[in-house]
Amino acid sequence: MAAVSLCALVLQSETTRAQNAEAGERVFVQCRGCHQVGETARNVTGPHLNGLFGRTSGTVEGYAYSAANKNAGIVWTDESFREFVTNPRIKIPGTKMIYAGIKNPDQVTDLIAYLKQFEASGKRQ
Repeated sequence: MAAVSLCALVLQSETTRAQNAEAGERVFVQCRGCHQVGETARNVTGPHLNGLFGRTSGTVEGYAYSAANKNAGIVWTDESFREFVTNPRIKIPGTKMIYAGIKNPDQVTDLIAYLKQFEASGKRQ
């Protein structure tokens, strides 16, 4: 019985962990120098990240992407974004994003939860 309770506790904490957008906002501090989110977000060194999930790579209007990013044809899902943000140059060779990546999987999970809050308009869901 104790093992079942322990498993339930572990599963519950994993579920909670996957939805920690507040922690993801703190992770986003690393991204903020190049990317923006929210209703006033604009393209800067990198494209804005509003409405990222479900969007195809290289398609934010007004941003000058590398040919590699434009031609990658990646639809941003949890899995594809996780692979990219862990090591951008491996996921999209030739990307102009010069960032080593986020190696901590929990931080990536939190960042995904944070970014998923922003619709294409920049409004939080």
